[in-house]
Amino acid sequence: MSTRSRTRSKTRLSRALGIPLTPKAAKYLEKRPYAPGEHGRTKRKADSDYAVRLREKQRLRAQYGIREAQLRRVFEEARKTQGLSGENLVELLEMRLDALVLRSGFARTMAQARQMVVHRHILVNGELVDRPSFRVKPGQMIHVKPRSEEMEPFQVAAAGGHVDVLPPVPAYLEVEIDKLQAVLVRRPKRAEVPVTCEVQLVVEYYAAR
Repeated sequence: MSTRSRTRSKTRLSRALGIPLTPKAAKYLEKRPYAPGEHGRTKRKADSDYAVRLREKQRLRAQYGIREAQLRRVFEEARKTQGLSGENLVELLEMRLDALVLRSGFARTMAQARQMVVHRHILVNGELVDRPSFRVKPGQMIHVKPRSEEMEPFQVAAAGGHVDVLPPVPAYLEVEIDKLQAVLVRRPKRAEVPVTCEVQLVVEYYAAR
């Protein structure tokens, strides 16, 4: 799929789910805050409980850009962890390496963050990690490989080029953007994680299956 096609599909998905998945989609949603298609502007009939829960699960999955099997796996872990399953789910997802690369300001979108990891530009405590799903532990440092620092995307990031399109750096991260490094200082708390999701509806979706 071409870059243009991917951008268009992300924008369309953003409109369908009612959340901006990329900076470009955010601008588009400001102009057209309704679903795509010929019926996008018309008032839709009330969704069933199942449809509401399904949509919320899709919103969460889209924001992290993960497959259904991955989300289900993390949910099962969250369910077995002490505390509220929905909050645990988001907190565990947020500790993914690609999510933290994005939150740290190294990338502009989750897709770009994932690409940086897969293309072997990101180190964790000095060790190369090329799995976006790698779970970072509190105290570990995320940084860009020295040989990659001179590449244009990282130069833009180091200059603070993504500040205008990203949420403020959350309190669970300490970031030195000019050095392209960040430390996960503690486990994220759901209330701090910048994702739009009614987590209880996601829990109800999986509980009903």
